[in-house]
Amino acid sequence: MKKLPILIIAIACIVFDAKSQSMDHRENPQFGLKIGSNYSNVYDSQGEEFEADGRFGLATGVFITIPIGKFIGLQPEVLYSRKGFKGTGTIQGLSYDVTRTTNYIDIPLMFSVKPSPAISLVAGPQYSFLLKQKDEFTNVGGSVVQEQEFENDNIRKNTMGFIGGVDFNLNDFVIGTRVGWDMINNHGDGTSSTPRYKNVWYQLTFGFRL
Repeated sequence: MKKLPILIIAIACIVFDAKSQSMDHRENPQFGLKIGSNYSNVYDSQGEEFEADGRFGLATGVFITIPIGKFIGLQPEVLYSRKGFKGTGTIQGLSYDVTRTTNYIDIPLMFSVKPSPAISLVAGPQYSFLLKQKDEFTNVGGSVVQEQEFENDNIRKNTMGFIGGVDFNLNDFVIGTRVGWDMINNHGDGTSSTPRYKNVWYQLTFGFRL
């Protein structure tokens, strides 16, 4: 029974590979659209009394595949990505609940390895621009909603992260899986810092090459 998941994955890869052999896109530049969902959460890098549950959010955008050869290439993407969490914590002995929703423009710049027409392995840095953030706090005294909108015209003011995953290619259709996390906040003035609360997300998308 322990080997059953591995067997299912192996069979799926064989099926994908057999069906995609007739349309091998690995040496052709491709443009496509994708849509799906994030499942995101945060963690406190300082390990304070804070617990969070993940949230689902929309992920949609465009991607380009740029071949360097048959087996390697580049894959930049531009995505609208909603992340967030529901958390609980304590301040001066008082408990509170917080719900955060964040809207980003994510720009992953990934290197791809294409061992077969059916599978692409991708990984690389991601630059995230925060467009909007909404926080709702609830404690024994009631709830307060704080909402801020950002007009970010400084390309150096962003969050740098890392993302990786696997694309399953079936002719012109693509099923994309990703996992990513924040690493560094760039403040736009030449300085940077490690964020205390870091986004971590899993992503599943369905794409179509045009």
